[in-house]
This record gives sequence, C-alpha cells and structure tokens, in this order.
Amino acid sequence: MSEVHNMKGPANSIVMNIGDTNGMTPQPENMDEIRQDRKNKLAASLRLFGKFGFDEGVAGHITVRDPERTDHFWVNPMGRSFKQVKVSELLLVNHTGEVVEGKGLLNGAAFTIHSRIHMANPKVTAAAHSHSLYGKAFASLGKLLDPLTQDSCAFYEDHVLFDDFSGVILDNSEGELIAAALGDRKAAILQNHGLLTVGETIEAAAWWFITMERSCQAQLMAEAAGTPKLIRHEVALLTREMIGNPFAGQFNFQPLYDVMIAEQPELLE
Repeated sequence: MSEVHNMKGPANSIVMNIGDTNGMTPQPENMDEIRQDRKNKLAASLRLFGKFGFDEGVAGHITVRDPERTDHFWVNPMGRSFKQVKVSELLLVNHTGEVVEGKGLLNGAAFTIHSRIHMANPKVTAAAHSHSLYGKAFASLGKLLDPLTQDSCAFYEDHVLFDDFSGVILDNSEGELIAAALGDRKAAILQNHGLLTVGETIEAAAWWFITMERSCQAQLMAEAAGTPKLIRHEVALLTREMIGNPFAGQFNFQPLYDVMIAEQPELLE
C-alpha cells in the first residue's frame, strides 16, 4: 500500500479541459454590465444565505464594491429577509455612511465593519458576515480552524482569529481593528460573534463563507466524536493553493448561482 501511495507520476489538472470555455459564464465587459453583474450576484448570495439558514433576525450583511465609484459599496437593506431581497432593493453606500442610492435602512454594524475593510484593502471586492449557527458556535471556542478536511484546507494559514469581542460593532475604530487583523487573508473568526469572509469577487466572498460555515460544522462534529487526525502541513498548503485561490472561490459559486436564478428568478427584479 505504501509503495503505491509513494509512486509519483504526471499529475492531472483539477479541470482537465481548462481551455474549453463552453458552459462558462461570459464575463461582463463595461462598467454598467460589471455593476449589474455584481448586484445580481449580491442578491443571489443573500438568497443563498437565507436558503442555507444563515439569517438571524436582522443580523447579517454582504457587500460588494461599486466598480466605478470604488469608495462606495452595495449592501442589503436592514430588516429585509435574506430570502426576499431583490436587486432593486440594494443600497449604495459611501464610506461616510451616506445612502447614495436605494431606499431602506442601513445597518450600522454592516457599515462599521464593511466600510473599514473596503477602505483598508483595495483588492477586496466583497465581504460577507452573518450569525450562522455553526460559525458562531465555533467562534465561541476562540481558536482557528484545523486542516481536518480537503475543504477546510482552503483556510489553512489564510484566516485569523479576532478575539476582542466588545458587543455590537458600531465604533469605527473597532471596524478598523478587524480590517487590520484580517490583513490580506480571506477570512476571520470573530470570537463570540461569527464568521467574516472577503474576496476579490462577490462569488468568492460568498463561497468562502458557505464552505467555512460547513468546515466549522465538520470540525465541531469531528471533535465531538473523537480526536480528529490533522492533514500534514505541506499537504494542507498544497491543497489550499489548489482549492483556496480566487478562481476556485468564484468557480465553486457558479453552480449555486445557476440554481438560485432557476429557482428564484424574481431576485433579479
């Protein structure tokens, strides 16, 4: 068995026919198309969060940077269920907290956290946070995710623990602390609070949150059952490079988006 395991040969690609673009979603070309695409996928991400049970009352928010006014971002209105948000209901907010477009309530915590992240890192196009069940349960442990599964390796040495919980985040200085702690990583565990993910695309930010929530669930279940076996450091790093890159995040989201558009086309209204 060990001889077979140690045999080395040519490695296959994750996508064998990467040059074949048939079936791949065409990318928008101008600012208006890019903006519409981001808003469509923001609304779909919110619907997905609702579908997966990530909502908790009025808590939770996802933002995506406007492609033209880069010091502005689109966000879901506070008090509107994830399960019902439509593209037309999204708010455009600037970094001073002014609602520039849209009608609805602006969540103060959403502004405090997301504005500081968008201001701190121009590479961040989108950010997601909610009070999902397994994420907040895991966050109470005050530790990072372990490399227990292939999926959790996407976050190996690419997420942080923010352990300074002080209640509802409404002070801009606390938003700045979270942004500084996050740095250029894809996710943060906010101790006693929940999960926060970011991405170079709205698709990646949403996917990282979904798979991180499931990784928290998997680790909680594994630790409840016994003593999990960790994936070796070098293997975890290699796996992260393969499944934790921006393209992987964007690509993994696409089937979920396709399902949401087929099931709930009214979200695009």
